[in-house]
Amino acid sequence: MRRITRRGLIAATAVAGCLVGAAPAMAHPHVFAEANLEVALDDGGMVVALRHVWRFDDLFSSTVLLEFDKNADLVLDNAELEDVGAVIHESLAEFDYFQFVTAKGRDVKMQAPERIMANFEDNQLIILFESRPVEPLKLDGTVDFGVYDPTFYTAIDFYDDKSLVVADLPQGCTRAVVRPDPDEAIAMNQQSLTDAFFNDPTGVDYSKLFATRLELNCTGQG
Repeated sequence: MRRITRRGLIAATAVAGCLVGAAPAMAHPHVFAEANLEVALDDGGMVVALRHVWRFDDLFSSTVLLEFDKNADLVLDNAELEDVGAVIHESLAEFDYFQFVTAKGRDVKMQAPERIMANFEDNQLIILFESRPVEPLKLDGTVDFGVYDPTFYTAIDFYDDKSLVVADLPQGCTRAVVRPDPDEAIAMNQQSLTDAFFNDPTGVDYSKLFATRLELNCTGQG
């Protein structure tokens, strides 16, 4: 039962590489989640943490309920929710927990969250976790924060610009929510995508181009 449960959830969260005989990645999402992201800063304008909340769609949530409800009472108790969080934590490690941060165009490495908390509310699975930069990250120049699934299996969307939050943004910094147009994103990156495809057809990361992101511009800081 434990193996079936792990396989079901891992597949649903697009970690197919963890499975024996995994199927090829799908070209469109099968799991949907509404996301909230808070960028936490300290008094000096350093990024302290990214705080994520994801609320999953009813169908996926019901699948999780059925697979993790070991006592078949149609309720996920604390122990079962701990199991859900642990499996998701392990499953998403390979994909950096679907989060990305860039500073001045360069990727910023983030620590793995210590744990992922799971809850079940109004028939929907909700997960919460916090991640910190590996190296000190100061708001200087343009820094982008976003969430995306590189396999396209899971669509994690910010339905409202207010779902991307930064508290106490330093004076002189600007905040913008960027929602790329897919056609424009492909057109602007056509040459680099073509080169990347011929160099490594399996390594072309289209999904990052389409991901909604929070862009903070603090030119002149530091």
